[in-house]
Amino acid sequence: MRLAIVTFGSEGDTRPLAALCRGLVGRGHELTLFAEQSTLNLPQRLGIHCVPLTGDVRATLPIGDPRTKLRLAEVLQSMKAMKTLIATNTAEWMRTIAPYARTCDGLLFSSLAASAGNALRKQLGKPGIGLFFQPITPTREFSSPMLPPMNLPGWLNRMTFRQAYRQTWNICGKVAQAARNEVFGTRANERLSFDHPMLYGVSRELVAQPSDWPSDQRICGHWSMPVDDWHAPADLLAFLDAGEPPIYAGFGSPSSFIRNKSLQPLIEAIGGRRAIFSPGWSNIDSNVLPKNFFIARDVPHEWLFPRVAVAIHHGGAGTTHTAARAGVPQIVLPIGADHFFWGHRVALKGAAPKYPRGGRFKAAAIASMIEFSHRDETRRCARDLAEAMSREDGVATATQEIERLLTTQMH
Repeated sequence: MRLAIVTFGSEGDTRPLAALCRGLVGRGHELTLFAEQSTLNLPQRLGIHCVPLTGDVRATLPIGDPRTKLRLAEVLQSMKAMKTLIATNTAEWMRTIAPYARTCDGLLFSSLAASAGNALRKQLGKPGIGLFFQPITPTREFSSPMLPPMNLPGWLNRMTFRQAYRQTWNICGKVAQAARNEVFGTRANERLSFDHPMLYGVSRELVAQPSDWPSDQRICGHWSMPVDDWHAPADLLAFLDAGEPPIYAGFGSPSSFIRNKSLQPLIEAIGGRRAIFSPGWSNIDSNVLPKNFFIARDVPHEWLFPRVAVAIHHGGAGTTHTAARAGVPQIVLPIGADHFFWGHRVALKGAAPKYPRGGRFKAAAIASMIEFSHRDETRRCARDLAEAMSREDGVATATQEIERLLTTQMH
């Protein structure tokens, strides 16, 4: 099959799709991956044909001096900038993708470009599949991952998905309709719907397949990426060899929201322990970290996590899954979005302490969670989770489902 895979976002949005693309190419399919320019290094190294999409996600974030206090005005400006990015680029995304999509057998779409990909699918009459990293199909079994976990009756759980999807529709869906009209002259007046297949690069050990989902909505397993060809820099290897396994701390693209008020309690809780810090999309460097912190930039989590004692992170889907597969205890300090959901899921497995409500960083609370992560029982639970996840082959499951679903739609 000839496929177009469309996404937009941070490294966490593109990296799992690179693993999926490699699996599809290995099955003999021809494909092109459309994604944000800065996230294409990995798929290009894997030999995947890539086309960059306009827009700079990093430029929308409040990346500033980590010694200062994060102001509410900066957060609101970041949200506004993200909406503007989507509004000003969606039509151009469609223009970029359309020439290839016209000749492809199926459109697969994800993340911030999902609405654009779905609108393009409908415009061109192509089979399509959504690819996601948190369950957004409504179910009675749990509430929307975009909300903090709640103990709700089944009917209300389903309603939370509608509300969360409505917010996404207001930001992305309406813009995609307007862009479709601008590019193709097609006036669409659509409503919220889940009218296409969706596959999830999510472990069944963390989220079991809901019993009330239709057959074209599937939890496939984590889309993981081996790092056999990655070579660690000498200074990182020397640090790891110099003592006991360190604590890892990193917050990915949301690191820009980590400023002095959050950073100092983390430093205090870690104390004099050996630590590796990943600055992500922030200006955090050696000037604001103590000497027992080693700064690691652009180190694959798949390589690093098996070598650390505990992983402290924000709770992004990719980081949570990679730490779980590595068998390392986790400490999730949510910043927003689906972070509370994943922190809750890994805590249910006993591989992490319960997440702090409100997302507040407090030294005493973090120190207590570090002690929890060092318990023998916590480590055993983390190893058990990793062993169970190792029996999943999310890429193989997803590739087979893509072939089945697209073949069904074509006929």
